[in-house]
Amino acid sequence: MLELYQAEDCPNSQDVREKLTDLGLSYVAHNPRLAEGEVKNETTKGAMEAIGGEDQIPFLVDTDRGETVYESDAIVEHLEDHYA
Repeated sequence: MLELYQAEDCPNSQDVREKLTDLGLSYVAHNPRLAEGEVKNETTKGAMEAIGGEDQIPFLVDTDRGETVYESDAIVEHLEDHYA
């Protein structure tokens, strides 16, 4: 399963969502905060930090591969390498 911690108003998150859509991949979107940092969901933000150790979006959790990836370019590369 792919889980994307992201913000709807974040252009880097949008790049990742577009790649996921282009590849026809299903994923779960979590929205812990806005791009500017305003927290929208404390529980989701806490889960993101517990998994990855940082308050940074976008953040991809690839549970099938046991991998986590920060930075939109690195996430897109991960998706292309493993799912294209």
